[in-house]
Amino acid sequence: MTTATALLLPSPQFRRCSSTTRLCTKTSLFPLYPPSLLTTRHLRRSCITSSLKLRAKTEEFRQRLKQGATLADIQAEAFALVREAAKRKLGMRHFDVQVCFTCCAVNVGQTLPFVHSLAMNAIVEFLTLLIIGGAVLHDGSIAEMKTGEGKTLVSTLAAYLNALSGEGVHVVTVNDYLAQRDAEWMGRVHRFLGLSVGLIQRDMKNQERSLLEVHLLTALINAQLPSLWPQELGFDYLRDNLAGSSEQLVMRWPKPFHFGVVDEVDSVLIDEGRNPLLISGQASQDAVRFPVAARIADLLIRGLHYSVELKDNSVELTEEGILLAETALDTNDLWDENDPWARFVLNALRAKEFYRRDVQYIIRNGKALIINELTGRVEEKRRWSDGIHQAVEAKEGLKIQADSVVVAQITYQSLFKLYPKLSGMTGTAKTEASAPYTYYFMMHWIIEVPTNMLSIREDLPIMAFATARGKWNYVRAEIEYMFGLGRPVLVGTTSVENSEHLSALLREIKIPHNILNARPKYAAREAEIVAQAGRKYAITLSTNMAGRGTDIILGGNPKVDPAFDVLIHGVMLAREILEDNLLSTLSDNVPDVEIDSGLTSGQILSKVKVGPSSLGLLAKAVLMSKYVCKSEGKKLSYDEARKIISESIEISQSVGSVELLKLVDEETEMYPLGPCVALAYLSVLKDCESHCSSEGLEVKNLGGLHVIGTSLHESRRIDNQLRGRAGRQGDPGSTRFVVSLQDDMFQKFNFDTEWAVKLISRLTDDDDVPIVGHSIMKQLTNLQVSAEKYFFSIRKNLIEFDEVLEVQRKHVYDLRQLILSGDSDSCSQHIFQYMQAVVSEIILKNVDPTKHPRSWKLGKILKEFVGISSAVLNDSFAGITEENLLYSLTAVHGLSSVDIDEFHLPNLPRPPNSFRGIRMKSSSFKRWLTICSDDSVTCVFYGKFRSSINLLCKYLGDFLIASYLDIIQDSGYNSAYVKEIERAVLVKTLDSFWKDHLVNMNKLNSAVNLRYFGHRNPLEEYKIDGCRFFISMLSATRRVTVESLLRYWSSPMESEELVLR
Repeated sequence: MTTATALLLPSPQFRRCSSTTRLCTKTSLFPLYPPSLLTTRHLRRSCITSSLKLRAKTEEFRQRLKQGATLADIQAEAFALVREAAKRKLGMRHFDVQVCFTCCAVNVGQTLPFVHSLAMNAIVEFLTLLIIGGAVLHDGSIAEMKTGEGKTLVSTLAAYLNALSGEGVHVVTVNDYLAQRDAEWMGRVHRFLGLSVGLIQRDMKNQERSLLEVHLLTALINAQLPSLWPQELGFDYLRDNLAGSSEQLVMRWPKPFHFGVVDEVDSVLIDEGRNPLLISGQASQDAVRFPVAARIADLLIRGLHYSVELKDNSVELTEEGILLAETALDTNDLWDENDPWARFVLNALRAKEFYRRDVQYIIRNGKALIINELTGRVEEKRRWSDGIHQAVEAKEGLKIQADSVVVAQITYQSLFKLYPKLSGMTGTAKTEASAPYTYYFMMHWIIEVPTNMLSIREDLPIMAFATARGKWNYVRAEIEYMFGLGRPVLVGTTSVENSEHLSALLREIKIPHNILNARPKYAAREAEIVAQAGRKYAITLSTNMAGRGTDIILGGNPKVDPAFDVLIHGVMLAREILEDNLLSTLSDNVPDVEIDSGLTSGQILSKVKVGPSSLGLLAKAVLMSKYVCKSEGKKLSYDEARKIISESIEISQSVGSVELLKLVDEETEMYPLGPCVALAYLSVLKDCESHCSSEGLEVKNLGGLHVIGTSLHESRRIDNQLRGRAGRQGDPGSTRFVVSLQDDMFQKFNFDTEWAVKLISRLTDDDDVPIVGHSIMKQLTNLQVSAEKYFFSIRKNLIEFDEVLEVQRKHVYDLRQLILSGDSDSCSQHIFQYMQAVVSEIILKNVDPTKHPRSWKLGKILKEFVGISSAVLNDSFAGITEENLLYSLTAVHGLSSVDIDEFHLPNLPRPPNSFRGIRMKSSSFKRWLTICSDDSVTCVFYGKFRSSINLLCKYLGDFLIASYLDIIQDSGYNSAYVKEIERAVLVKTLDSFWKDHLVNMNKLNSAVNLRYFGHRNPLEEYKIDGCRFFISMLSATRRVTVESLLRYWSSPMESEELVLR
């Protein structure tokens, strides 16, 4: 096994001076990260004075790559170019601490010199440059960067460099929200440098996705940079492998994967990795059974009629429960194949015990919508499989949608293995460093990128309480105390239910606060709520913070990026002032944003004092907007008005105030509304920045953001994600986790809490007394470690079992794409190979090469061969008997040579003369070579009559193929129509059997664990039976394909429905 080390970069006290920092190693599972030795000259700022020259560097890099340069040769220059572009387009610059020199190669135990003589505001010339985060990503590793350190910005470095090859880059984020934000925000850098940037969203139609790919393929430098999220990436891949024609494909085939950057890679591959991605089709019409089963579940009593296992969400009926259910359903056996009720009853019990409203799902518009347990967001188009979602709908009395069956599936791990090079970003991967990363990540190393400023966050001890009431009372008291100080507080909860319970407690003591959970009225204001969560007196209650994508800045965020405007109808400080003044003038239909009826933080936060110059510019912008509406003769719609404001803000970020003043004062026929709004925004923004800066200093003096976690998660890594919201960029901050022994995790993992409850009850009757001490903290840590090990075993088991299906999936999908994308000749060759394989299978299972043909099952061979399509072959073989076939085989036995092109068995019908031309003869010869060189046949069927078997396979195969070509010719259809039908039958038959195979493999997966009781290894048993199933599936696919084609061309009109169905 390989060993791994973590590269610890210079500590903050050495980052501004020349020094030598020793390389420290840590035991884990990866080899030392080898820093790139970059000796390319750094771009001079003075050499690049215009945007055109910057953009021209992209074409220069592309030409250098065509001339033989490698990405490593241009890495330093490309990174410097992106850095300059980011500063110009976004006003953002990669931190100086992330720029260092590498003076020598490094091995374990050697020292690594770092030179840090970079001026804060200067670009140093002739330096060996390594921007650490970008280099880590480019080398296919994981960059661990703390919250607020610029992971999103760093991704532009590796994405730009790898897009120069023209083979495409995927930037994968954890949800639609961040994908759209990154495409709009970071996309400006890539577009500025001449790349195309696309966006894949959940609601896009296939045609939109396909048009996007065409656009990217015809872009200036043939570079692809779509932002997307992992579910959409996986579903696009699966849908492409369900497409009926090449026109329906949306990915870049035949090589859809080149380089990927996965944001929050640990969340994607570890947390989301527990469940595979599934595409389901309608299965049975048993919807009426689900409500009946729900009523039965209400009758059954936990502990008496059934038992539950919280750890793996399973239920088991007792003898009493089975008897009661059978009596209520008037059936003799719940597991009767003709009247199966067990599945429905067990699912109803799972829905009753494990799927709680406002925790796992919410009800909206008469539908049960899943809440993502990691992000707290609603996933409208996702449904639980195996009848669970229908059981939840029955429990809630909702309309029940049809049951489903899996038609395509893939795990995240298998999906990302398809990338030749993959990298990732995260802030918390190091927590899982003790686990074998080969099960999670395809990247080789995890590299800690140094923070720009030393973290001074204080992580306070965990407070544990015996009861949930004691925990919530303590949380309320701590919020009240922090609110009194004026410190902002972020409270992380695990469900909608908990966030609203805490909200009710805070309303009792009249503390204003904001809620961020899956409910639409809160989710619509997400960016605004998170961005202003660092202001004085701000109290924010949020379900899981992973993937929120907006930093919490102390004092508040005065800016609003136009990217956010596409996503939400919320506003931030500068934009809020702008919209308050302009929207009512530009539009008559300004909607009221639905907010909570209680006190919100926004009602007590300090207001920005707008200066006189800003007021004057706002008044001018209002006047200009009135002129515009008057000249148009009507007011704009609300969306149009917001779009004008967004475009004006974007203008302000790329055009200076001097140029804007010139545009405003310029005499033209058009009213300069955009420049007026842009000038007003810049002025108001300065006022807001001054206000936020002043308030930020106040918050820092008070102690910064205080984060409260209300429950330990199943992984310390997720807890660290919440902690990372405080202490951003060297800011002060503090965190505390508060738990109760009645939390779900303690019950799920059977943690013994009775001793603590009894101890508290002896000492006091007060629920508010916390349990403190080293012993309880150690047990809590051990509990999380046990949970991590348990879920690791689940993921490991899922991956090991999926590896079997992964090989099979690759074979089927490669074959499918070859059929769809290949030319007409390749499609015909597939059919000929199928026909030869079907004939060979019929023969080989009925012969013995060690015995004379008289002992073979010749009658069965003839019957099965003619039975493939009696309408085609019956006339030719009507009078052929076993004796005729035996005589022919005896006659050819011992022949020293034969003419393969003209070969046929004596006294048997001669094949139709369809093998004319070099191409057909070459195809026939290749099939003969395949017959003779078949390894499986050589090993198993060795004997002196082997040559007779080969000649029989050759003769019957040629006869079948030639007969097929004859009936096609007789049909009179043109070749294009023939190939269309052939391709359709090939694909539909393969899809049908692959779908059935997936169902069988899932059933095998569920049942194979029982073989453990027979002292057999379930994984090995799964591999053996899975391989057997797959071979049988391929054989059946070939047989049915051949039979369908022969039947179709024998009577095309009668068989048309078969193909068009």
